[in-house]
Amino acid sequence: MTDGLPKRRGHRITVEPSDRHVRAVRDGTVLAESDEALVLRETGCPDAYYIPFQDVRLDLLAPSDTRTNCPFKGDASYWSLPDGADLAWAYLDPKPEVAEIKEHLCFYEVQVS
Repeated sequence: MTDGLPKRRGHRITVEPSDRHVRAVRDGTVLAESDEALVLRETGCPDAYYIPFQDVRLDLLAPSDTRTNCPFKGDASYWSLPDGADLAWAYLDPKPEVAEIKEHLCFYEVQVS
């Protein structure tokens, strides 16, 4: 678990195991489902659930050419569906302060129970 690092002018990130069941669904198709997700809490952002790759239907998703950079987490790579661009992202080589999210995918919309 990270302990609020990195910090910048009140910015804080924590990563910890989620105690909830997490599902990513699009148009009735389950893209991912896990009891082993991580929850990343970041100042000014909604909670983000990172699902281990082994719990994601990678056979349904295709890597995208989109790349972004977060000064706190590192470089993000994205995955898409044929009818949905950049639905999910991962930090394949995250910054050491959030190393736990490596090999986890995050979706824009998830169901949490």
